[in-house]
This record gives sequence, structure tokens and C-alpha cells, in this order.
Amino acid sequence: MQARPAFIPFNRFRQAGAEIEYIREAMESLHVSGDGPFTARCQELLEQELGAAKVLLTTSCTHALEMAALLLDLKEGDEVVLPSFTFVSTANAFVLHGARPVFADIRPDTLNLDESRLEELVTPRTKAIVPVHYAGVGCEMEAVMAISGRNGIAVIEDNAHGLFGTYKAKQLGSFGALSAQSFHETKNFSCGEGGALVINDAGYVERAEIVREKGTNRKRFFRGEVDKYTWVDVGSSYLPSDILAAILYAQLEQRDLIERERRKIWDAYRRELSNWAGENGVALPEAPAHCRHPAHLFYLVLPSGQDQARFLAHMKQRNILVVFHYQPLHLSEMGRRYGGKAGDCPVTESVSGRLVRLPFYRGLTEADMERVVEAVRAFRCG
Repeated sequence: MQARPAFIPFNRFRQAGAEIEYIREAMESLHVSGDGPFTARCQELLEQELGAAKVLLTTSCTHALEMAALLLDLKEGDEVVLPSFTFVSTANAFVLHGARPVFADIRPDTLNLDESRLEELVTPRTKAIVPVHYAGVGCEMEAVMAISGRNGIAVIEDNAHGLFGTYKAKQLGSFGALSAQSFHETKNFSCGEGGALVINDAGYVERAEIVREKGTNRKRFFRGEVDKYTWVDVGSSYLPSDILAAILYAQLEQRDLIERERRKIWDAYRRELSNWAGENGVALPEAPAHCRHPAHLFYLVLPSGQDQARFLAHMKQRNILVVFHYQPLHLSEMGRRYGGKAGDCPVTESVSGRLVRLPFYRGLTEADMERVVEAVRAFRCG
């Protein structure tokens, strides 16, 4: 009986450098709670790279988005425009504070927010636009910022996929007043669970520090600006442990190496699967010339939903984990409560039922990548 080939996972965490050394250093410093030395190092590095007024590490990208909602003082009746093709946190963070999500469709090429249909969704109740840089490819931010400017609406970038990617040579996450980053296990730079709020509008910095410190002015106390700290605003506990920040700093230090290794995999998939994709009517990731993406993920958009189901089973049979991605938020149980219905976002509805993502992580060996490519090429659509 022939042995089954070794399992190839969809994702796998890999150390990049000094993670263990820095964890030990954090523990020996006796400051393992939030806002320790490694938190400061991460925040300073990100501020320099992104040109941000302030970066605050958080326990997740979800919490960074929740902080953004608090800073905008969202209330019942307010509206937030966001793509239906995104993770649930993009909507939940604002719904938690009473806002109504208004679901936008996506472009068929980049799978990003369709800027040509954005302004028709804006009303006098719109308080924010939330572009999501899918797969780390920048949304058309010139158009998004022009629409927000004409209407006096804040832009909050969900940049969970796109750290160090650029749009027209400007860093993703640096356009909106605020942006959210993710350092989840599946992201290019990871500490297991984590995120960051990037503050580009300096007017939000002081209040963001208060919101992140449970609504207290504790930061001012630590800086010697007040003799006691107390409860001054709404807030919650969004600080990650400095042990997590130590892991993250080791990863951020190796950002160039990490991107080189990921881009090598992305380029190989693109090169090795282009002919097969053309023969089978499969769409591969698109990146406009004015966008530089950080090689976050690699997907295939198959011709039909039946092809998607068959493809997932085909790869599972070969012991290779291939997964789908977002389901349309406007058609979810919660989305329908906010008025979502079939036909509202036709591109999202079509793509979500046909898209699959291939294994993609640093440490994916050449032999395993060849196995993935061979398995994909053995599949026929239709």
C-alpha cells in the first residue's frame, strides 16, 4: 500500500531571527505587561517606516478597528461604507458602536473596493469609508481620498494584508486619518495574535492613548504631566504583552528578508501556473503597475462554484490544504439584518464562490511548492 504524501498546510509560522532571544530579554527585564521596551521599539520602527504621527500596538487588528470606531464617536444612525468582501471584523468593529455597515462591491481585477461605485453609497449619515487592501494590493486611494474630501468623511484603512506595500510609492496605511494593521499568525509579520492602530492625523493621538489605557490618562501620569491618573473617557484594554511585542520586533527587524522569501514563492506560483490558468479560464492575482504588494497571499479565481468545490476536494485528496476566503458579508445572517440582499454586490457574490487560496508561507520548500504546482496543473476546470 502506497504511503500518503506528507501534509502541506495552508499556513505555518516561522521564526525570522531573534524571537527566542528577545522573549528571554523581555522576561528578564521584568516588564512583560503592555507598553514595555519592545512595544516602544515596534512602535518607533513602524512610525519611521510609515511616516505616522503615532503607532499604538494592540492585541489585534480587530481591536485597532474598534479603537478607530471609538475615536470617531460613532453612534446609532451613523453609517460606515466598507466592502462586502472582507473579514467580519471590518464590519463588527463599527457595528459594536451602533453604526450601520453599508456594503460596497469590489473590482473584478484587484478584488478591492470599487471606487467607481463608492460615492453613490455616501449619504449625510456616512461617517467613515473603510477601504481594505486585499492581498496587500492597494485600493485606488486617490479616488477614495478625493471622495472622502468632497464629503468630509474620515478614511480608516484596513491594512491587515498590506504592511509595507505601496500605492504610487506611498505606504499603504498612511492615507487615512487612521489605519489598522494585523500581526495574526497568517500575516507576513506575526506574533501569533496582535495588531496596531496607525494614527496619521495627529489630532487623534492624545485621545487614542486614553482609549487604549481603559479610558484613563495614565500615559500623562507616566510622562509626569499629572500627579495622578484617573478615568477621563471611554476606553478598554487594548495593550498586548511585551513578550508578544518581542516576537513581533524580531520579525519586523527581518522585514526585507521576509518579503524576499515570500515574493520568491509568489513569483514562482505566478510563473508556473500562468499557462494552466489561461487554458482553464482561471484568474490569477492582479497588481497594477502603480501598486507594490508585499506578497501576502496567492489565490485562484476558478470559472464556477462547482469548480471551486471540486478543486478543494482534489487538493485535499493529495493532502494539500487549500482554502476559500471571505463569504459576502451582505448576504450573511447579520448582513441581511442591515438590509443586505442578493444582487447588491454582484462581483463579490460571484468571486467569493469561486476563489481558492494556495499554501503560502515562509519555509514552504521547493519540493512542496512543486507538489502544489503539479497538483494544481492536474486539475481541469469545467
